[in-house]
Amino acid sequence: MNRTYIITGANGHLGNTILRTIDKRKNQVRGLILPGENPYLAGVNYYFGDVTNPETLRPLFENTFGSEVYVIHTAGIISIENNVSEKLRQVNVGGTKNIVDLCKEYKVKRLVYVSSVHAIPEGEKSETLTEISHFSPDEVIGGYAKTKAEATQIVLDAAKEGLNAVVVHPSGILGPYDNSGNHLVQLVKDYIKGKLPACVKGGYDFVDVRDVAAGCLLAAEKGRQGECYILSNRHYEIKDILALAKTIGGGKRIPVLPMWMAKMAEPFLRKAAEIRKRRPLYTKYSLHTLTANDKFSHEKATKELGYHPRDIKTTIADTLFYIRRAGVLAGGKLQHKSGKSSC
Repeated sequence: MNRTYIITGANGHLGNTILRTIDKRKNQVRGLILPGENPYLAGVNYYFGDVTNPETLRPLFENTFGSEVYVIHTAGIISIENNVSEKLRQVNVGGTKNIVDLCKEYKVKRLVYVSSVHAIPEGEKSETLTEISHFSPDEVIGGYAKTKAEATQIVLDAAKEGLNAVVVHPSGILGPYDNSGNHLVQLVKDYIKGKLPACVKGGYDFVDVRDVAAGCLLAAEKGRQGECYILSNRHYEIKDILALAKTIGGGKRIPVLPMWMAKMAEPFLRKAAEIRKRRPLYTKYSLHTLTANDKFSHEKATKELGYHPRDIKTTIADTLFYIRRAGVLAGGKLQHKSGKSSC
């Protein structure tokens, strides 16, 4: 039977990478973007709509007779602030509920919900974090984590009621193809452009966006209804990420602040970003994240889905070359010192 893939958040970093990954010769592909956004990938049927307004989403689901419909819901707001804003909840929670309801109404073959590892309680520092079956916003820290936990539980409840849905939990996404303001890609851009004032001692589990995209499609194909799958890689220190960027693309040496100093300097770093009219990268919540437990296991995804993340060196190299090709760096003067780009 023919397949139709519906990707929400189609212009987002993960969404557009999934669209690039799907074999468009064998499948019909639909991408949801916000009104006013510009579609930029060939072979994709784009629809304008807003996940907070279900009536704008109906055309996305209609006229799919004779086709199995797979929905991958990536649309959402990523926030590194502590609080849950009304907009954050409307999009991440209300928008997910709207997608779930439409998947039920139109009897889709499968829904893949892109949650986050932040929806999983951190536990003790020594604990290896694996998949869980119940989510609560009261058990996690930060506005983004709370909304993702609440939305994840909505999807799992729907799966118990019969919706063929699975959940994936990516860790910190890096990689090429970002045009939507990924915080981690911005970190690398700012460093290469000499606009990052300091590095912070700490790190997180960083994963290539292409591996997460592949994991989403594997979950659509092989995942078990009502199950969750962590799509992680491994821990990398921020200073090591920037050192790789320096080796590949150049950059100057910047101070590495111990965490206690970074927390003291956070209000000043935020103010400096505001003066430069740039989004602050170091917030109370982002600094907390860099010291939180990030020992995520992707063993279940590897065993059941065939998920295998790549080395971060390739990710950094390809990210920098995408930045250059996109004209983000003046003159595009990057020297590739580690071999041919695999973008």
